[in-house]
Order: sequence, then structure tokens, then C-alpha cells
Amino acid sequence: MFKKLKYFIITSDCFHALLYRFVRLYSFTFRLTIENEDRWMDYVNKGGRVLLCAWHQQFFAAIGYFKKYEKYQPSLMISKSLDGDIIAGVAHRTGWHAVRGSSSKDGRTALTEMILRLKKFRLAGHVVDGPRGPAGIVKAGVISLARAADSMIVPFYARADNAWYFNSWDTFMLPKPFARVFIRFDAMFSGFSAADGGDFENRRRSLEQRMLPEIRVGNGRSCVHEQKP
Repeated sequence: MFKKLKYFIITSDCFHALLYRFVRLYSFTFRLTIENEDRWMDYVNKGGRVLLCAWHQQFFAAIGYFKKYEKYQPSLMISKSLDGDIIAGVAHRTGWHAVRGSSSKDGRTALTEMILRLKKFRLAGHVVDGPRGPAGIVKAGVISLARAADSMIVPFYARADNAWYFNSWDTFMLPKPFARVFIRFDAMFSGFSAADGGDFENRRRSLEQRMLPEIRVGNGRSCVHEQKP
């Protein structure tokens, strides 16, 4: 009975609305610095397609700021899980369309929908190591999606001068209230390159090598620990 009640509450619109408001208020405390945004936004505004991608560890820091992109009707693939239900509820209120599915469940259908929406609306987001990891490994979906939609990939990274890092599979980062948060967009990256013959695995590895220096993987501790300035 308790489990059913808990599920009902967590999946309700009321809970999602309250959580969204909390996340927005929390994010408003961040002292944001945004780097290298203009180039890819100019590309989208001129008709190009962009797939923003990040490590699972760092996505929370960008939720509040990314509401500014809602005019593009961007999409984000979110797993069909309880955690995914919560994230989808918040994403919807941020102006992002949740496409439900992952590599472990309904991935092909979700990828097809992502491709169609990216082609039409020209902007989407993707978590490169998926909902379960392993951390630091770029999964194949980002390259498949970018190639099929003829889109450029733009990695982005978030860091904070004062944050909690959790003992989770991704060493999840939660900036502390009033932390200085830096969101930096990388240069545009093509899912196809003549230099490597367009080889799929080479492209995936190239993206992974580019993004790896920006992730903090593992801490060797069994509790939340802090990063100080």
C-alpha cells in the first residue's frame, strides 16, 4: 500500500510542478558564467541542427539556464523508469520535450522520434553516458542520432566552485546554493569525418576523448564529499 501511494505521489503532476519550482528557485541562486554559446546558437538560427550533449554527472547545473531554449521546442531522450518520470516532468515544464526510451527499453522507437524532432526543430539534448553509465563512456546513440539527423554535436560541461559530489555511479554533481557555476560549450563536432573515413567507432572514441577531461569519475569514498574553491 505504501509503495503504491509513494508511486502515485512521485508520478503526479502536482509533485512534478512543485519539484520544478524548487529546481528553478535553487538554480536562481547560482552565479552563472556561460562560455562559447554564441557560435552554435548562430548556427541553429541560420538553419543548422545542433545536438547538445553532456555527462550525466553535470546535467543538473544546466536545468535552470536551459529554459531559455524552449522557443526551439528541443527534445531530450529520457529513460522509461521512475527516475525518468520525475526528470521528464521537470523537463516538460522547462520547455523540453521528453522522448521516453533508452538503450535498455524502447531505444529504437525513441531514437527514431529524436531524429524526426531534431530534423524538424533543429535542437535537441543527449546524455552521452545514458541513465546508468558506466561513467566516462560515450554510448553509441549520440553518433547515431547526429548522423541520422545531419546534426552537429556540441558538448557542454558544467563545473562549480563549491559543490557536493555524490557516491553514485556517475559521481553526481550538485552545486551548492550561491555557488559560482560555469557552463562551457565546446566547439561543434561532426558525427562524420573524412579524416577517419566516417568510421562510427572512431567518431565515438573521438568524442569520448574530447569529453573525458571534463568529467570527475569516482572518489573512493562512501559518502557525499565536497569540492572547495
